[in-house]
Amino acid sequence: MSQDNENPLGQGGAIHTPVNWQEPAKVTASSCDKIVPPAAESIIGQCVYYYRPLHQEYVNKSGAKTWETIKAWLTWWNPWDDKEVVEKLIRNRDALIQPSSDSPLWSRGTNFMMRHIGCGHQMPKYYAGYGYYYCSNYGEKLYPRLTPLGQLWLIAARRNLQQNMEDGLKQNMRGDSIAIPCKFNSNRGFRLSATKFELELNSDKFKEFAFKTHVPAYLDGGLAGLPPDDLMKIGGQPNIEEWLDGATWGQALDSGAEVGKHKVTHPRQTVKETGEALVRAIQSLLEDLR
Repeated sequence: MSQDNENPLGQGGAIHTPVNWQEPAKVTASSCDKIVPPAAESIIGQCVYYYRPLHQEYVNKSGAKTWETIKAWLTWWNPWDDKEVVEKLIRNRDALIQPSSDSPLWSRGTNFMMRHIGCGHQMPKYYAGYGYYYCSNYGEKLYPRLTPLGQLWLIAARRNLQQNMEDGLKQNMRGDSIAIPCKFNSNRGFRLSATKFELELNSDKFKEFAFKTHVPAYLDGGLAGLPPDDLMKIGGQPNIEEWLDGATWGQALDSGAEVGKHKVTHPRQTVKETGEALVRAIQSLLEDLR
């Protein structure tokens, strides 16, 4: 049985054997469902939206000190190698592939795995890499250091990122073009071409799409209105190795340009914030010298 290209749900096969045949019958089955169901509203904004650290190999590797180590490992890591996790996911497959699933095992990564069984497709590296790794590590290390306003921004930006991803995936189910707007500045939205149903199947294309969602997500979350000390902490957070990636530089420059223009057009606020940031920096330095 096979499905047409518009809705490729899967295929299977079997052989017939005589009654007295003692050898096990060979059956091959695969599933390749390219239709991406929407995420539950309750999970959007959480780091496990991207991936749940179920695989022991991932848990062990997540303690690596550098992002370069993680990124290199993800290029060959196969989540299907962990039989215990795979069996658990398959037992819950029906719940994991439902639209707006509330399964405690659901993530974009596990949902992808259960829709692509035995068909050779690997989930986008972004889910377990940039998505989950940066969401969890960035938030854990950065959130406590931000002002209350900065903390609200981080929460809003995280939700915006995932909502933009949902919108892009939904648009890819309808056609070959994706358009993500930016409320803060319409010029910072973007358009991207991606073959219908294929966005998730091309890891590099998916990474390009995901990175482009960052600037509108950050700006719409209120980045331009943050005080300078928050901006410095946010800008200095990504691992130094990741700044070698042109996509990271691109989103930083685009976001920075908008923040800079906002500060220039609000000089009184900027002077006040800069003075307060300088006082805090001096106080921190004095504390370190005691």
